[in-house]
Amino acid sequence: METESEPYVRLATMRQLHQAVSDLATARSLADTLQAVVDGVVNGIGWELAAVNIVQPDGDLVVAALSGSDAADSLLTGRIGPRTAWERRLAAAEQWGALRFLRHDIARQLESDGIPAWYTPGPEPRFADEWHPEDQLLAPMYESGQAGDLVGVLAVDRPRDGRRPGAWGCEALQMYAAQAATAIANARLRSNMQRALVRLEREQQALRASEESFRQAFEYAPSGMAIAELGGEHHGRVLRANDALCRLLGRSASALRRWSFVDLAHPEDVGVLLRTSAEGGRTELRLRRREKSGESYVWVHLRNSVVADAADGPRFLLTHVEDIEDRKRRELHLAHRASHDALTGLPNSAELRSRLAARLCERPSSRPPTPVESLDAAYGDHRPDAFARHENYESYEEYAAAHYAGEPYGTGAVAPYGPYGGEPPYGTEARQPYEAPSPYTPHPVTDSGGHTYDLGPDAAGRPAAPAGGYETHTHAVAPPPEGLPDNGVKGLAVLFCDLDGFKPINDRYGHHVGDAVLIEVARRLSGGVRDGDTVARLGGDEFVVLADGVGRSDAEDLAVRLRTAITQPIRADGRSVRVGASFGIGWARCGESPEEVLQSADQRMYVEKRSRSRQHRRAI
Repeated sequence: METESEPYVRLATMRQLHQAVSDLATARSLADTLQAVVDGVVNGIGWELAAVNIVQPDGDLVVAALSGSDAADSLLTGRIGPRTAWERRLAAAEQWGALRFLRHDIARQLESDGIPAWYTPGPEPRFADEWHPEDQLLAPMYESGQAGDLVGVLAVDRPRDGRRPGAWGCEALQMYAAQAATAIANARLRSNMQRALVRLEREQQALRASEESFRQAFEYAPSGMAIAELGGEHHGRVLRANDALCRLLGRSASALRRWSFVDLAHPEDVGVLLRTSAEGGRTELRLRRREKSGESYVWVHLRNSVVADAADGPRFLLTHVEDIEDRKRRELHLAHRASHDALTGLPNSAELRSRLAARLCERPSSRPPTPVESLDAAYGDHRPDAFARHENYESYEEYAAAHYAGEPYGTGAVAPYGPYGGEPPYGTEARQPYEAPSPYTPHPVTDSGGHTYDLGPDAAGRPAAPAGGYETHTHAVAPPPEGLPDNGVKGLAVLFCDLDGFKPINDRYGHHVGDAVLIEVARRLSGGVRDGDTVARLGGDEFVVLADGVGRSDAEDLAVRLRTAITQPIRADGRSVRVGASFGIGWARCGESPEEVLQSADQRMYVEKRSRSRQHRRAI
């Protein structure tokens, strides 16, 4: 640009400035815009060298573009100057309006501050306005004018006429720097938008690929999968189901959409299903399956994952359903093998003790020893503290006189034992309320926790339960001992059975015949009891029958019927053999352990066995 005095400016000079500004608007990228900025200074404003320094995200300035010298371009482009050093230079320079002029003497003091610089060697100035080779003219560029953030610094050098710019030259550079700042900001915005569009397109492509992958994984998964509603009125309703789930449950996808998992779950599993689906999780439960023969339930392993459709959108349950019917069947088979005898299929000793323990609690017996218990004591089951817990009685005779005289708990009439006498099972017949004796003699009882209760009869004449205790447990009680009137009290009878004459059969004909005899005896015992009673094999030739809700005479009749069934001839390996059976009847009472109950019945069995001759025991 030629040196001219205001207000006289050649039209050609204005055209050059206008063309430089126009080139800024036509640049397509940020890099093109930065190069257009420095090229416009060299071609349109009259400087031989120009560099633009752009502020980076960390605040430092990098030489982004340079024009006028290939050597300077290769040396300076890409180099970084500290933000603090640039601020010191701008503060030390003379203020020419919006421009900053840094004289050569001041520039020499700051040459070690780390700012990239290019000095053109030349002679010292000969007159006041001559340009020195180390002079610097800087044009800071701000967003939205001087009040905005610093965008960068435009540095120019070597004016074409060799003189410091006049008023018009400074005004032109200042105006051009403002336009350059706007062009750079717009280019950055376009660049950010282009990157955002590219990123969005990539994300959309990734989302489409992910959705397609999920669709294929969902539809073609070998195990069942479903998407269900979470929360609200239709919680658990199936929205989408894959083919594997449809095959597993025997329903089409359209039919499943009319169901919820709560409707499909087994009634006993609804609670665990609701807990699992609340916030996700896994569980094992049974789901309803439709088959040609009707509906059944299949065991499944169910995993729920809570997923959101969008950041604030509705949430859904992604449910994975795996068929574990075979595994459950194997587990049940293993559990059955662990709890049942391999030969007879009856519950084994461990299962018998488990069932007994489930009916007993730790509450001590509420009465002193009976004559039968005294018989136990004679065979080694003596507990010297039995009477010590009942300080109201000096002897058992006093206790019996107070509680069994006049049959205080009933009339003594006992209903036949269920199906054996052709009568309905115990518990279904109508019973008249009992009438308590008057006057009543209290008999306080102290339990294992030190609490004392007065177990007086209730309105029906039966012993009252302790206040506030044992509401969820039905205590096992025993009818009165032999020698006293049968008062109709029902309890849990424990019939201990030992085969007589089994060992000679086993020794003479072999174990295979002995096994056949045991299997047949187990079958006859199982066929001679009610549904709900337990027939277990302790081991060898010993069996135990648990019959709940029976009285003393019921248990005695049951033992006779079972003995009669056992002593009938048994066909084994082409021959007929016979065995006898000895039964001991014990009673389960709360406060006793399963071992104590079994030991008591076992001792009674040996008493009964010794009371009969050997020949009589084998064939009755």
